[in-house]
Amino acid sequence: MHINIKIRNEEEADYRRVEEITRKAFYNLYVPGCYEHYLVHIMRSHEDFLPELDFVIEVDGQLIGNIMYTKAKLIDESGKEKEILTFGPVCIMPEYQRKGYGKMLMEHSFNKAVALGYDVIVIFGNPGNYVSRGFKSCKKYNICLDSGTYPAAMLVKELKPEALDGRKWIYYDSSVMKIDEQEAERFDESLEKMEKKFLPCQEEFFIHSHSVIQC
Repeated sequence: MHINIKIRNEEEADYRRVEEITRKAFYNLYVPGCYEHYLVHIMRSHEDFLPELDFVIEVDGQLIGNIMYTKAKLIDESGKEKEILTFGPVCIMPEYQRKGYGKMLMEHSFNKAVALGYDVIVIFGNPGNYVSRGFKSCKKYNICLDSGTYPAAMLVKELKPEALDGRKWIYYDSSVMKIDEQEAERFDESLEKMEKKFLPCQEEFFIHSHSVIQC
């Protein structure tokens, strides 16, 4: 059976559908409920948002997933700044997950990012989901947070070989990522009711997100 797959830029008519998919994909995954759909909602109007790297994937005419990027930056010890990318949320509808659609969406976006002149992506995520896409530990590239820590969940991908030269960098993401949790709760409450649950995957995320690499 032939499946028709299309990846294209998100359009305004997609906004509500993308937020619904994001909510369903992330609800109860990291915490009871989720904030990712609110982030999607506010990200599009932020100055760091990159609409040219905002993609949706359709399967047989049905929109099933999305990836969004914002600008981020690295600053070295001399104060030199390097503009880079971060993405997220990236989501696929639960019933379409583990079928390669997320991989297609990411690879498409990587190629477009290179064409736009970007050479580094830094994300926070479960390493098990991203190392197969070429992401490595932030420690390997000497990229840390301003606290000097190297989080286990902070992952780096060079879009171009040798884009990073080993010098120490500090990572700063966009201010849009600092979500007002009360506003996010209000936004969620305005939508169709979904049950918040405590699940084992939330503890796994807590461990990953609070672990740092010492060596």
